[in-house]
Amino acid sequence: MRLYYDNAYATSFAARVVATAEEGRRVYLDQTAFYPTSGGQLHDHGTLNGIPVVDVIAEEDGRIAHLLDAPLAADTIQGEIDWTRRFDFMQQHSGQHLLSAVIAQPTLSVHLGLEASTIDIATDKLDLAPIEERANAAVFANLPLGVSYEEASTAAGLRKATERAGVIRIVTIEGLDRSACGGTHVRATGEIGPILLRKTEKMRGNLRLHFLCGHRALRAIRADQAQQSAAIAQLTEAAKEADKRAAKLALDLATYQGRELYAQSPCQRVQTTIDESTRALANAFLAAGPGTILFTGANAVMLGSNQRHAGNELKALLAAHGGRGGGSAQLAQGSVPDAAAVEAIAAALGFPALQS
Repeated sequence: MRLYYDNAYATSFAARVVATAEEGRRVYLDQTAFYPTSGGQLHDHGTLNGIPVVDVIAEEDGRIAHLLDAPLAADTIQGEIDWTRRFDFMQQHSGQHLLSAVIAQPTLSVHLGLEASTIDIATDKLDLAPIEERANAAVFANLPLGVSYEEASTAAGLRKATERAGVIRIVTIEGLDRSACGGTHVRATGEIGPILLRKTEKMRGNLRLHFLCGHRALRAIRADQAQQSAAIAQLTEAAKEADKRAAKLALDLATYQGRELYAQSPCQRVQTTIDESTRALANAFLAAGPGTILFTGANAVMLGSNQRHAGNELKALLAAHGGRGGGSAQLAQGSVPDAAAVEAIAAALGFPALQS
């Protein structure tokens, strides 16, 4: 008797040993809650009398063989199902039924793996976003899942016709899907949890859809977020390093340009944007020898000199023309309200107006 047919939530059961083989490592019971590998779904794990069950096989004669990690020497057993693994596969299998129902094209085959699950679909193109939306909408609707037993010849409304004869087990998602299936399933679509569609790949003219449900989907989302955060951090660090290199290159260039300016004349006025590279340019100019250089912008000035007190002279002129600022004996800067004030300060310092 297969107890999981009617109660997939049973995790503990008692049974009688009806046969053994392989020196007690292959065990047959009068009833079992262990699901064998079949229908694209992997077998359960758990224990019989505390001995780990490493495989569960549905044999051709209908018997279920439990392959154990060590010999069993007992007439009766207490079986325990690994619930974490069982519920994981329940989420994946029920999620597969739901996906196959909301995808218009026929499902050809199913594989529910340990890490990911796939559906092979009779199409060469799928738009995943609306499919994912419809699937998760059905999850949020918390539609009941039920099991019934019907005669195959009269069972109506099946998503896919069955080749089995006699009484078949039908898993129904209320108002959405009816499928002949012997697998373990949740009681309502809400228990499937989030459904995440990962990718598609072409397989012999069809498409293989990779998907995750429930806890697997959550773990994948967290892993994706961690990977994205790490990538962003790496890019941010690379950008910072690039900025540092660019700043150094700008300073190196300013140093070179400062020396070039001094070579042209030890007394210069330069129209430019005043920033950190301007300061480096001024320092390089003054390091080349005795001289004075005035930088002027739209409403800013910088005076560099090792022949006069730049700070005292410029501070007084800035105050006289509605500006503010100051600096050291060799280098000072400040801002003024407008270009007219800039020209007035330049003239007061003895620099001619710029040629237009």
